[in-house]
Amino acid sequence: MSTHTTTVAGVAVDTRHFIGGERVASTETFTDVSPIDGSTLGEISRGTAMEAAAAVAAAKAAFPGWAATPRAERARILHAIADGVDKRLEELAIVETTDNGALLRSHRRGVMPRVAHNFRFFADWLLTLEHEDFDTRGHTNHVSWDPAGPCVLITPWNAPLMLATWKIAPALAAGNTVILKPAEWTPLTASILADIATEAGLPAGVLNVVQGYGSEIGDVLTSHPDVRRISFTGSVPTAQHIAASAAANLTPLSLELGGKSPLLVFADADLDLAVDLAVEQYDNAGQVCLAATRILVEEPIAEEFTRRFVDKAARLKQGDPRDEATDIGPNIHPRQLEKIDGFVQRALAAGARAVIGGHRKDGQYYAPTLLTDVAQNSEIVQEEGFGPVLTLQTFTTEEEAVRLANGTRFGLAATLATGDPERAERVTAQLVAGTVWVNCFFVRDLRAPFGGSRQSGVGREGGTWSFDFYCDLKNTVTAPKGWKDHG
Repeated sequence: MSTHTTTVAGVAVDTRHFIGGERVASTETFTDVSPIDGSTLGEISRGTAMEAAAAVAAAKAAFPGWAATPRAERARILHAIADGVDKRLEELAIVETTDNGALLRSHRRGVMPRVAHNFRFFADWLLTLEHEDFDTRGHTNHVSWDPAGPCVLITPWNAPLMLATWKIAPALAAGNTVILKPAEWTPLTASILADIATEAGLPAGVLNVVQGYGSEIGDVLTSHPDVRRISFTGSVPTAQHIAASAAANLTPLSLELGGKSPLLVFADADLDLAVDLAVEQYDNAGQVCLAATRILVEEPIAEEFTRRFVDKAARLKQGDPRDEATDIGPNIHPRQLEKIDGFVQRALAAGARAVIGGHRKDGQYYAPTLLTDVAQNSEIVQEEGFGPVLTLQTFTTEEEAVRLANGTRFGLAATLATGDPERAERVTAQLVAGTVWVNCFFVRDLRAPFGGSRQSGVGREGGTWSFDFYCDLKNTVTAPKGWKDHG
């Protein structure tokens, strides 16, 4: 076995960068650790400014050829990548579960199939991407989507491969080249994807993967004059830093940031459904940007809602995410666990009450928590903790519910439980959110726009919106006269 390869759950993973179609090692490494049990998964090449610059150079060199590749051929290669993901789905699932602690059953049944779907969807969308020509005083307007150039994609650790390919697939479909910087806590499946893409026939330099810490390679990537698009999913402070770095070159940004989303439960709602929706917010140990961590319940049903919630939450099984029966796995990293517990302990000290949970468990596991008696302006209500911690507040009127729901600096998503369609329409129109779910949660269609309002992000992706971002849109206006006879 090569010194640059680690074996995770029986799967060999290359620990080097992937630049210009070649594996590139760094002189320094960083240690990748499993959140499940703290075991070391491998020593990963730790990128520097040199590797970051090399990746941009490789992407720049590969761009003209890939941009000129016919749409049908680009789509064929993306479908071949999807086929490769399907072929290695079990390997990808077990490696990612070991690396980030999310449920293996979810990776097998939902997340990794979605990875393949990301490539297939944008490959197919590319082939139908067109805008109807229109007339202006006899002149023809024709809109086209031109590839923009090298794209830097910086992705998070909570759903590493799915969220990476949500960016990679449309960027490649559009004819761009990519420099992927995966989260340093979860680098492994991005390395496997590089192998899959190569086997699928993706030309060298079209997809590059640089591993390491954002502080060491991020600034080089985001401030580079040859980078034409930057897409980032993560925290508001990091996004602010990226935006400042990109400003000198006016590099367009797509930012999907934090959330502190509400779940509004009205007295006319199906209470069992509402409770199911609330307990579902513990998915992935609460490490979901879209999670409705603020539960807002109409006063007359609050007591019964809480009783049913506690009963259902008590039946959740927390433990090893590789166990089919497990419902909640570990949190990603000791630093994240400290952050989560800090939020909870400060809230308790300020007068909040833990209806359930409110404490750590062994290892990197945090007890599913529900806090009540919290003030609207408190930290626990206003700031994203990114763990299995929910708050419950009550309201008496529809107007108060909307005010509480909109009462943060975020606007990523909102969930609404009601039995009245007119109320649903009325309240939805007033909510500040990029996505609103009514009597459901986490139903995602790649044709729909996705993104956040306020400090939850900038821009929208999905369907044509993705191509609008990853392309330079061009309008060609042609006069009806002026042609010479070339016959």
